[in-house]
Amino acid sequence: MMSFAISDEFLGTFVPILVYWVYSGMYICLGSLDKYRLHSKIDEDEKNLVTKSAVVKGVLLQQTLQAIISVILFKITGSDADAATTQQFSILLLARQFIIAMLVIDTWQYFIHRYMHLNKFLYKHIHSQHHRLVVPYSYGALYNHPLEGLLLDTIGGALSFLFSGMSPRTAIFFFSFATIKTVDDHCGLWLPGNPFHIFFSNNSAYHDVHHQLYGTKYNFSQPFFVLWDRILGTYLPYSLEKRANGGFETRPIKVSKDE
Repeated sequence: MMSFAISDEFLGTFVPILVYWVYSGMYICLGSLDKYRLHSKIDEDEKNLVTKSAVVKGVLLQQTLQAIISVILFKITGSDADAATTQQFSILLLARQFIIAMLVIDTWQYFIHRYMHLNKFLYKHIHSQHHRLVVPYSYGALYNHPLEGLLLDTIGGALSFLFSGMSPRTAIFFFSFATIKTVDDHCGLWLPGNPFHIFFSNNSAYHDVHHQLYGTKYNFSQPFFVLWDRILGTYLPYSLEKRANGGFETRPIKVSKDE
């Protein structure tokens, strides 16, 4: 019988893509739970400026480009066999690599993301594509202009991989985790007991603020922490209020007078 071995590089490239659609699908099933929605279904259908079929096509395009670049990156940095000879598994090593990778990608994405809002040309021609989703939903998390996907996600992911020193095998778990976190931030739901809402201040409500007109100059941090927003004064506090007709609504607590 012929044996077939799947490399860690292959899994590190394609498992996060599979995780994206599986986790998004779970939220699609939960999206009918009106009492947990941050926006009504009517608002989702009327306020968004792009069709759902166009969103799916855009995400698939970005994931294809990311997969190609990931394969190239893994080939350049060495095989899983090479990594296995230089790294011995330990919880402390894994935690250190995860934390470094999270801080690197957060730092990269904050400054690129914020600059895309400050630069009118970049916002109009590139980043505004993502903000066509005024009411975010799960499988629209990676709906970006291809150039933005390259700058924010692909290069940001590559930097976190390289600076953390993680192996392709570790990358499978980290990028799957980062994918789940990104989808969760865009899910448009506030579910009781959601661990991402408990352990991360940067969550679906926090990012929903950024997608609203009053919040486009705030809450740039993604996908893990709110560190840079707090340090650089772009953190916008908000309250989560229950709507009379069911669900929740994010409301800014304060906006500076000059905004």
